[in-house]
Amino acid sequence: MSDTSSHGIPEPEGKADVIDTDYEIGQDNIERQIGPFGLDIHNPVFLISGIAVVIFVFYTIALPEQAAGVFSAMFNFTTKNFDWFLIGSADLVVIFALLLIVTPFGNVRLGGNEAVADYTYLGWFAMLFAAGMGIGLMFYGVSEPLTHFSTSMGEITTENGLRTDWAPLGAATGDEAGSLRLGMAATIYHWGLHPWAIYAIVALALALFTYNKGLPLTIRSAFYPVLGERVWGWPGHIIDTIAVFATLFGLATSLGLGATQANAGLNELFGVPMGTTSEIVLISLITAVALVSVLRGLDGGVKVLSEVNMGLAALLALFTLIVGPTVFLLTFFWDSLVAYIEYLPALANPFGREDVNFSQGWTAFYWAWWISWSPFVGMFIARVSRGRTVREFIVCVLLIPSVVCVLWMSIFGGTAIHQVLNDGYTGAQDAGLPLQLFKMLDQLPLASITSFIGIVLVVVFFVTSSDSGSLVIDTITAGGKVDAPVPQRVFWCIFEGAVAIALLIGGGLAALQSMVISTGLLFTLLLLFMCYCIFRGLQDERKIR
Repeated sequence: MSDTSSHGIPEPEGKADVIDTDYEIGQDNIERQIGPFGLDIHNPVFLISGIAVVIFVFYTIALPEQAAGVFSAMFNFTTKNFDWFLIGSADLVVIFALLLIVTPFGNVRLGGNEAVADYTYLGWFAMLFAAGMGIGLMFYGVSEPLTHFSTSMGEITTENGLRTDWAPLGAATGDEAGSLRLGMAATIYHWGLHPWAIYAIVALALALFTYNKGLPLTIRSAFYPVLGERVWGWPGHIIDTIAVFATLFGLATSLGLGATQANAGLNELFGVPMGTTSEIVLISLITAVALVSVLRGLDGGVKVLSEVNMGLAALLALFTLIVGPTVFLLTFFWDSLVAYIEYLPALANPFGREDVNFSQGWTAFYWAWWISWSPFVGMFIARVSRGRTVREFIVCVLLIPSVVCVLWMSIFGGTAIHQVLNDGYTGAQDAGLPLQLFKMLDQLPLASITSFIGIVLVVVFFVTSSDSGSLVIDTITAGGKVDAPVPQRVFWCIFEGAVAIALLIGGGLAALQSMVISTGLLFTLLLLFMCYCIFRGLQDERKIR
């Protein structure tokens, strides 16, 4: 890393449009020494966020049935009334990100025109990918292609004039080839350009206004072109608090999914009992491991674990490709990409949808989930992306991970579908979501070994997500300081696990989904304003060149 100014933020190198502000990083912070532990927290963001999270955890555990009802009502209200807004907003973000690649704005370098990248491509890509989608790919890699294929093959059903089936678009009833194409197009839509564009835009906003403009590494800084000096007051406090809640519940959803899948895999291999109690124990144990990673820091913790996990994930994918239906999978990959391009306009249409279960229960939930993750992933990517040009940044964060996700879904989902169509094996298709990966691997050689690797991947993705998330939340609640005392990150790491446990007790995966879609909706408004702020910020950068 280059020499840094106060609080770990690097100074711009070369020409950069530094914003002239009297605000100093941490000026509103409360600094205390409690025994051997230091405290350096932003007032009031930390206090509001921390107290609200503690109250939420105790309420959900104390009154689980009441909490479950509240969560269900929130989910239904948001998906039924704001699905069009979530889908349309994601479309706008993709278009904006692609435009940045082909315009002169792409030449702007993050950190000043003489800045040098802090990490190699391999280390950089491993960290952004592990933090961005690891657990989700493990959980849905088999289940989503298989589910969309199965629902597309089925018949369209209606009740009181509304679709009750879960097939995307108009389905492809009885058409095996058509169902394959439509099912994979729907899967890629959820794991390709749209989610990575959301991550890229938030990350770009943070990197631009921190490394080029000299503002704190916190969400509020991205809104300086709109709010000016008011960004340091209550408007900024509200923005950062929303970002903390979105990050916390987005992470809790992924940690809950990871726990259920790890539990299913351990049950399949070693007979570990299934259920909420086992999942709580798993979350507790893995959170403890994440604490060790927290104490080791960014380079010694997340970076090392991310690179190890990327290697294991690549090994598992390559093994499945080789011992599975190789020729089918390679053809399937390209056919799926073509189908995605063909169906994209219809899948991305936010208005007049008849496939309400798919567009609301799948797409709207997914976009809220990705958006709720975007403060966390965006800030983490910003932390490790200094020195890249905007064009290089967008291409690497948007296009390359999208292709990797398509390849992953094609290999694992394609293998499971091939087992159904050619081998007559429906074990994965009939299993619950957390178990489908392991049922698919069960039909391949060395099933015990590959299933164990799958469990390890889920656990390590869990650890890197928890560690990265605690780092990001701590940065926000420390007023943009990236060198705040470690005990604060420990606090957030523990409470990420506590929120996941509370939500599992208070309604299981449905509760996780309800909270993530509600907080994601709030942050969607901020995401759209970010696009405008990035445009303004890049305009000023271009003027000084």
